[in-house]
Amino acid sequence: MLKDIIDNKKLRLVGVVGIFHANSVGDDIEVYAGADRAERLATFYGLRQQAEKENADPYYCLSDFIAPKSSGVNDYLGLFANSAMGVEPLIEAFKEAGDDYSYIMMEALADRLAEAFAEKLHAIVRQELWGYAPDEDLNVDDLLKVKYQGIRPAPGYPSQPDHTEKQTMWDLMDIEARIGMGLTESFSMTPAASVSGLYFAGAASQYFAVGKISTDQVTDYATRKGMPQQEAERWLRSMLTYEP
Repeated sequence: MLKDIIDNKKLRLVGVVGIFHANSVGDDIEVYAGADRAERLATFYGLRQQAEKENADPYYCLSDFIAPKSSGVNDYLGLFANSAMGVEPLIEAFKEAGDDYSYIMMEALADRLAEAFAEKLHAIVRQELWGYAPDEDLNVDDLLKVKYQGIRPAPGYPSQPDHTEKQTMWDLMDIEARIGMGLTESFSMTPAASVSGLYFAGAASQYFAVGKISTDQVTDYATRKGMPQQEAERWLRSMLTYEP
């Protein structure tokens, strides 16, 4: 099936990447139009680890991996979105033919191809577009073990579990108009075989899980984001240490 997809060009891989001037302000990341930071284009709101730790590890927030605005350092934040387009009519044809195995395999292959393209895009960004690791030379096993510099966390996942942050990405890069990827009311990506996230280039950046958070942080987060607290609690419900 994979050979058929490739030989007959049944799927089309599309993607968009942006690299923006950025600085952190507290737990948030501000994105600017230029190096002078005079015009703020958008803000990505962060959540910080709060559950007590048994060791001396820091309580991380994604903003920790971007230079503070007060430092005067001009830092950057990357964004990306990519998808495997054209899978829906193929799946529908298999379903109409009663071929459950083939439609399940087609969905799985489309997902894997989208993930593989996300990996390739990240490599191009590191080595060429952003160019902070031009001499990187890693094999597939190294890539799977995330031995490269930088991370690409996604809204809705452990490092920033609020799916609504995707809307900022879509607005900032005009993703739907550029490559046809959309967002549903629940902020799921369409088509389903899609990947998106943020790029952090710093050598100290790392993946982490925010974990459980309490009402004080939720109140602060909702205030910063300009979102009613009840709505913030709805999106973050699985992380709350209390019943809203």
